[in-house]
Amino acid sequence: MFDEAPGYGEVPRPAPKKRRAAAVQDSPIWNAEEAAQRLEESGDYKVLRKLVPRLIIPRSESRHPNLAVLIDTETTGLHHARDEVIEIGAVAFTYDNEGFVGDVVGIYSGLRQPSAPIPPEITRLTGITDEMVAGQAIDIATLDALIEPADLIIAHNAGFDRPFCEKLSPSFVPKAWACSVSEIGWADLGFEGNKLGYLVSQSGLFHEGHRAADDCHALLEVLARPTGEGAAVPFAELLQSSRRSKVRIFAENAPFDMKDHLKGRGYRWSDGNDGRPKAWWVEVDEDLYDDELRYLRTDIYGWDEAEPLTMRLTAHDRFRA
Repeated sequence: MFDEAPGYGEVPRPAPKKRRAAAVQDSPIWNAEEAAQRLEESGDYKVLRKLVPRLIIPRSESRHPNLAVLIDTETTGLHHARDEVIEIGAVAFTYDNEGFVGDVVGIYSGLRQPSAPIPPEITRLTGITDEMVAGQAIDIATLDALIEPADLIIAHNAGFDRPFCEKLSPSFVPKAWACSVSEIGWADLGFEGNKLGYLVSQSGLFHEGHRAADDCHALLEVLARPTGEGAAVPFAELLQSSRRSKVRIFAENAPFDMKDHLKGRGYRWSDGNDGRPKAWWVEVDEDLYDDELRYLRTDIYGWDEAEPLTMRLTAHDRFRA
């Protein structure tokens, strides 16, 4: 009624919100990054920036001497012996001996039609449908060309991905592998968990997850960004960890009532179905082996001459099936 009152004329109506937002963005003074910084400086907001994959350059143009490949697989299930890869993503990048990440020099992404329909729960998790993979096959020659020159293969749960990858192509078999879940002390770097989604968001980023190549790009950014009070680079820690020899110890025939003690110390149970001994086991750095052996002899077996089964492992041996 006011816009019709004598002497007032028409009262301007506010523009719809979408039009107003568009007008602001079209304004020459609009700067999204500056706005994000102001929000963060207020102390009331935390802004996530969209993850933008790095540009790819020719390998010959990168001045960093070493080559690593990030790998992620999507599969029809959790068991490599019976389940199949339906997608694989790979991002190759260079790095130096101190663990500084250089340049992306290659990527590969491929879908594969499995021998049976994709389970509904896998489609819900990954977004990959039977229609998407129909008639699709992974270009093994192209994938091998990316993998063969690599010094290191990295997966965010290498114990899962390595067996599937080795089943897919023999090029993965002789490679050194590193696991960005278990071989980086994420909590010490200030992260609340080691799932990729946590790591990405706490790095101030967001991305479309659960597709193999996208997850590789996301993990690369997390690994490359200095973090924590000392501005540590997670990839540098991963590289150092992968170079150390480790010892896997099987506490065979440990007394049943000691299981909670072993579990509390970080031991995991192997039921023997994968060819390993049926026993509690742990993996420690080689220089911690004597301490672990002393613990088992004193606290678990109560026998100074006990000799539990041990396996010495390098990055070439770890995370195999």
